Order: sequence, then C-alpha cells, then structure tokens
Amino acid sequence: MPAPMRMPMEEKKRSTSRHSLSIDRRESVTVTGVIDVISFDEESVIGETEMGVIVIRGVNLHVNRINLESGELSVSGEIDGVTYENPSGGARTKSLLGRLFK
Repeated sequence: MPAPMRMPMEEKKRSTSRHSLSIDRRESVTVTGVIDVISFDEESVIGETEMGVIVIRGVNLHVNRINLESGELSVSGEIDGVTYENPSGGARTKSLLGRLFK
C-alpha cells in the first residue's frame, strides 16, 4: 500500500481555511480569514486575507475588532465598496498600495 501523499503546508492551510465576507446594511463589514491588516483610516481599511488583499472603502470607518489569531476583522461606518486584489497579482497589488499612499 503506497504512503499517503502530503500536501505542502501552504496548500494545506489554504484548503482547510475559511474566508467569508458579510456586509450588514452597508453599515458594518465582518471578514474572516484575515492574515494581516496593512493599514486603516476613516476612508479605507486594507487587509491581507487568504483570498488576496481586500480593500474596504467608505466614510467614517472604524475598526471595531481585529483578532489575527482567529482571523477576524470587524469594521463599521458608511460602506461604499469592497474590492479584492489577486494574491499573486504582484505589480497590481503594488500599484494599488502605491495609489493609496501617493
């Protein structure tokens, strides 16, 4: 009987992890699967998730909760939009961050 194949740690983490996004009445956003929060202010929250970089845009945004151990992020305010950047996007992600920090 052949030995079971083992997946590399990174692939195993991605296949068993969960990412979700919940927006409630454009007043609050809850994100799971958050790896890191890159930056935040009253107009945007930028985080790294298991599915890529997420950008939450709005007015009077407040980070209510960040728990990187459980991968949870909660933001409230007037939510205008949520976008993702591909995790392997490289230049695309850099240009996004470059545009934000101009």
